[in-house]
Amino acid sequence: MDLSDRPRAALGVWPTPLQFVDGLWMKREDLSGFGFGGNKVRKLEFLLGAAVARGQQHVVTFGALQSNHVRATAAACARLGLHLDAIAVQAVPRSDADYTGSGNALLTELFGATRHVVPDDDAAGALALELLAEHGDDLAIIMPGGSDRIGALGHVDSALELYSQLEFEPYEVVVAASTCGTMAGLVIGLAAAEVDTVVRGVCVYHSREETEATLRALLAETADELGVAVPDDDRWILDDSQFGPGYGIPTEAGLAEIHRLATTAGITLDPVYSAKAYAAIDRDPDRRRRTVFMHTGGGPSLFAYRSALA
Repeated sequence: MDLSDRPRAALGVWPTPLQFVDGLWMKREDLSGFGFGGNKVRKLEFLLGAAVARGQQHVVTFGALQSNHVRATAAACARLGLHLDAIAVQAVPRSDADYTGSGNALLTELFGATRHVVPDDDAAGALALELLAEHGDDLAIIMPGGSDRIGALGHVDSALELYSQLEFEPYEVVVAASTCGTMAGLVIGLAAAEVDTVVRGVCVYHSREETEATLRALLAETADELGVAVPDDDRWILDDSQFGPGYGIPTEAGLAEIHRLATTAGITLDPVYSAKAYAAIDRDPDRRRRTVFMHTGGGPSLFAYRSALA
């Protein structure tokens, strides 16, 4: 599958490493080399590449107060000379200074974005409409998580890159499932490469039912964008075993994995996404040796969760 004809902004450092750590293989998207890294960089290369190709100078995107996506978008817009309006939704029930003013919130402003804090999705939508009325066709609207049919191409690309690095056929590829752009891209890319493996998405944002609806829609849209068949259902599975109390709320299992991996491998997970996904990985040593974990980054949010980690 050739993506070379797609408009693309040069942001990340590729390929990201595939390392054997803690008894499994870890695809280090946290080391994507730009704006504190993470899985959003690949999406933004395609999303902002398309915006630049259209001649757009203004961007608006959305996320929670500690959104990795918003932080990465702010860094990318700074690199490309675009102005970002970052709409931060109070989606997590916290108002302490660590959460509202450090980590990704601090970095988003440091990268030069205009940050708007709103109480809910309805207010976010209303503000986006105001910005659209102001800027018209000059405004590029990037969906939460960068998850649409263009953003997902970034992880079709990561799947093809992973295929080129593999010397075995994985038992499964494990990734946090939120807005599902990363998971959809992986499923389609691995199917295109004819890798006979399952992508396990660990639900961290919505219930399994809501996540499945999001994933199915995005698989269909991305397959249509590429002119390929929608992959069969046996290529993916959704796992809500680590969802816990809800989005942005750490779990004991996830926090334990953060401490264990930090003190044994010097690698940080984040409490919102990667730690929950990591806690869902099979403990069986044989299966673990054939598992690939997509480390989606999120390190800056550790500072916002200082009290939970202490």
